[in-house]
Amino acid sequence: MLSRRLFLKSSALIGCSAAAHPLLSSIALASAPGENRLVVIILRGAMDGLDVFQPYGDPHLRALRRTLSPGPDGGALDLDGFFALHPALAPLMPLWRAGELGFAPAVSTPYRDKRSHFDGQDMLEAGTGTDLALYQQRDGWLNRLLQTMPNISSETAYSVGLEKMRILGGPAPSKSWAPEAAFSLSPQAQRLLERVYHDDPLFREAGGQAMEIVSEGIGTIHEDGGPTRDTRALARFAADRLSAGTRIATFSISGWDSHARQSKVIGRALDRLSDAILTLREGLGRTWMKTTVLAMTEFGRTAAENGTGGTDHGTGGALLMAGGAVRGGRAMGRWPGLAEGDLYAGRDLMPVRDIRAYAAWALHDLYGVRREVLEGTVFPGLDMEDNPRILA
Repeated sequence: MLSRRLFLKSSALIGCSAAAHPLLSSIALASAPGENRLVVIILRGAMDGLDVFQPYGDPHLRALRRTLSPGPDGGALDLDGFFALHPALAPLMPLWRAGELGFAPAVSTPYRDKRSHFDGQDMLEAGTGTDLALYQQRDGWLNRLLQTMPNISSETAYSVGLEKMRILGGPAPSKSWAPEAAFSLSPQAQRLLERVYHDDPLFREAGGQAMEIVSEGIGTIHEDGGPTRDTRALARFAADRLSAGTRIATFSISGWDSHARQSKVIGRALDRLSDAILTLREGLGRTWMKTTVLAMTEFGRTAAENGTGGTDHGTGGALLMAGGAVRGGRAMGRWPGLAEGDLYAGRDLMPVRDIRAYAAWALHDLYGVRREVLEGTVFPGLDMEDNPRILA
């Protein structure tokens, strides 16, 4: 009988959760009518939106975080007098100034309380609003979008270790593509690792530290190394196809699970996200002005920092938007506050809007998809509410 300790010893290099693994990524592409482009980036592992877009103007932030998210005093870049951008995203500041970068704080899918990476990602990519729909409906919201639009063709490409991305899963035909990589992990192994590590803080921290060693060894030192290389390859491939007949692309960036030593973990992940966006911008050329990028994650992280310099699985997160078609340079949506009475379950940032609404309004404004189709078919059960007008 395989003991848990032996399992950890023999496979610690896999890390806290395979669903958040920095070596696993996917890409999918589809064609659509018109000239507008949409890129959806899935940030696997639960990005800490409070650290990426730091609400240093909230008087309760410092009581919750002793070392994380210090705002401009810690090197973050002031955005609007209330929010500051994590210093690892400094290369994106020219986009903010040009109105090509924005964000929505305090957003989430309807997923609540269970805080499983896999279930959270499934709900995000499926676009569903309930657990029942999550397990019964196996296609993804981009695939359902394609089924509502005439004369659509699609192809799916994925890198190492994952089956087809669920977000484009469904009746639409698919193909595959992967950048050169040497790591592979089956979906079954991912599920097993998530079950083994997820609920044990000791094992979870050890796995996260082991993954940090792996990433430092092969990840972001130079362009040809590990996850950074693969992310740029994915973005270059997407830009090349988007410059031709493709109109919709989606790929994933992993490595956001930051239970311990978050400053290092999130810094590396943000480097990859910044590289992906700038690679897309460079590769798309003038087409960038017709492009909308949505970077979304399965859920946020706890408002309070934990004892190991990290944060645990939470609820409210953040949505990053970029592209020449975006009306950026601003935070979109309402800020709920970080006072104890304002937090969800007394521990998490309170979500004030369904992240699916931003995606739905982007599809509405980019491709003219009717609201009743978006709320009834593409994102079943969604109330889109008012248009946040994320497009210029």
